[in-house]
Amino acid sequence: MTAGRPGHAAGPEGPDAYGAYGTDGAFVAAVDGLADPLSDPLPGGHASPWFRSENIPAADPPVPHAVRSAAPSPYETGYAAHQGLHQAPPQGPQQPQGVPDEWYDPAGYQRDWYGPQEPPAGMAAVAPAGPVAPVAPVGPVAPVAPPEEPARIPAPVPGTPDLRAEPRTEVMARIPAEPESEPQPEPDPTPSPAPAPGGRAERRRAAKGRGRRRPAPTAEQAAPAAAPMSRVEARRAARAAKDSPAVIASRAVGEVFITLGVLMLLFVTYQLWWTNIRADRIAGKETSRIQDAWANGDRKPGVFAPGEGFAIMHIPKLDVVAPIAEGIDKEKVLDRGMIGHYGEGKLKTAMPSDKEGNFSVAGHRNTHGEPFRYINKLKPGDPIVVETRDAYYTYEMASILPQTSPSNISVIEPIPVGSGFTKPGRYLTLTTCTPEFTSTYRLIVWGKMVDERPRSEGKPDALVG
Repeated sequence: MTAGRPGHAAGPEGPDAYGAYGTDGAFVAAVDGLADPLSDPLPGGHASPWFRSENIPAADPPVPHAVRSAAPSPYETGYAAHQGLHQAPPQGPQQPQGVPDEWYDPAGYQRDWYGPQEPPAGMAAVAPAGPVAPVAPVGPVAPVAPPEEPARIPAPVPGTPDLRAEPRTEVMARIPAEPESEPQPEPDPTPSPAPAPGGRAERRRAAKGRGRRRPAPTAEQAAPAAAPMSRVEARRAARAAKDSPAVIASRAVGEVFITLGVLMLLFVTYQLWWTNIRADRIAGKETSRIQDAWANGDRKPGVFAPGEGFAIMHIPKLDVVAPIAEGIDKEKVLDRGMIGHYGEGKLKTAMPSDKEGNFSVAGHRNTHGEPFRYINKLKPGDPIVVETRDAYYTYEMASILPQTSPSNISVIEPIPVGSGFTKPGRYLTLTTCTPEFTSTYRLIVWGKMVDERPRSEGKPDALVG
């Protein structure tokens, strides 16, 4: 800094006519008291690179040169107004009228940094803004002693150009621009793979394979390769892998049991389900055949061949309608879903048409049609009807024997033992196996004839109701 500001002389009225800056040494003391003396503009210049002296309009009326030299410049006024952290309120004479404050020039800023710019086509030029209202000059600032002596810009040597008086743009233009260093790319941490050997096609395939995601290795691939075994170890491993005789035998026994279990299941299914279907089908066909024979008059009552059907039994309470065949043969009669008549040898019994005797029959309680399965539910007085070619014979249930030996044939005698009957009559005896699904014992049900009705008179009341 110099002792005084160049270009500012005292006015005609004296050094203090326009404020404290007219006094010798006052400006230097004020600048030295600032927080950053280097921010003070150079003599004749301005701190802002966008300041344009030619943009300041002339005062109206013109101010004498002496007055302009002594008065504070617009920069000083604006600088003091905007940077008034260390300044006191303005004191002294006011700024002359017509001298505006510094104002921002965007066009000049763009011209300094980017050069002359042509306005885009179709856009009108933007007129600069009007002058800024003047700001009152700043009064004298009390000097503040800095903690350290700030650096001062030395005065120019006589005979050399004063760079401080030149605009900053011209000074910056003289400084050669440093070449811009291009940013270096960061090194890739992953090393580039070596070129694939072979021709161009192999290198191209290798380049395509680099970008693909490789599948994760399997457990077998990730596991370390086992050491090769010796011949003795291999024999021992093969021998250990073979099944022992006990293991083979246990497997065979298990397979046999499984097979037997499956066969038993199939047999039970056949006995409980399929035999009933088959027996019901055969019994139904036999019933239809008997009825057709009666309708055609093919045969008269008499002696029947074993297995030949000759009558139909109705048990309304149990909803049973089954054919009665001659004999108690298991395969020819009972297993075909029919009821067998004791009519051979020592077990020969009377027929329903006989005037006296015991009409005894047998039937399955389980499987093969099971016509007598629920005869244990019959109560005294329940009707049982035997239909023949000529008549309907109605019996009423009289008594029941829950269990007896299979060899007890007294139950089918003309006067059955245990039935409660004491004199000859026309009786009915039903025999079947018990308990269910076994043939250990026999279940006996007895009945007594209460009605004989010729077919010509129609069905009895037990079948009509």
